[in-house]
Amino acid sequence: MLKALIFDVDGTLADTESAHRAAFNQAFVEMGLDWHWDEALYTRLLHVSGGKERIAHYWKEMHPDLREIDGMAMQETVNRLHELKTAAYSEAVQEGGVQLRPGVLSLMSEAHAQGLQLAIATTTSPVNIASLLRRALGADWRLNFSAIGDASTAPIKKPHPQVYLQMLEAMHLPAQACVAFEDSLNGLQSACAAGLATVVTPTRYTADHDFRGAMRIVPDLTYVDLPHLRAWHTEFLG
Repeated sequence: MLKALIFDVDGTLADTESAHRAAFNQAFVEMGLDWHWDEALYTRLLHVSGGKERIAHYWKEMHPDLREIDGMAMQETVNRLHELKTAAYSEAVQEGGVQLRPGVLSLMSEAHAQGLQLAIATTTSPVNIASLLRRALGADWRLNFSAIGDASTAPIKKPHPQVYLQMLEAMHLPAQACVAFEDSLNGLQSACAAGLATVVTPTRYTADHDFRGAMRIVPDLTYVDLPHLRAWHTEFLG
């Protein structure tokens, strides 16, 4: 029996990546760097989970001889860039620059009405989650979720299953009683490694990912309701 839905955040609950990319670029400008991530480069960098990890990966790949910036060592600079990026992203969300994807709210409401638990399993920061969901769901947004896993609780990023395993433990449920929602290959691999049937809703940034192993791949959640999910889940589990 299906008892819980577990949602990734970036790209899944909301198509956030354009706002994130703009925030990274703003942070680079504020730090006086001539770095710029266009859409093609950012699409490639999304294969690296985590904002700090993404900056460090780019730095090592594109500027391997650069050891420090303005006297700050690499990790210190990465941390500062991420702080600036997070602030820029939060401001964009507060100004209405990011909306939940189609069908998300209705599916959450239906799940609540039928007694299913909801959880979040993401590699993004708590600040980013709060910025997005406070605007979308209101000040008491946390009350909608039985458990929340993020970069602060699960330091081992996707495709590792750590964050999903934490959510299953927090809800006291087996993987077979849950469905995960993802938008990327790293996310799908993370959920599958935790034993979860997974619905994938790609974005333009992840449309070329290999989603073999997903329970279903759909454009968004507009026409996805609990009867659909239960039928797909039963079929998937065999």
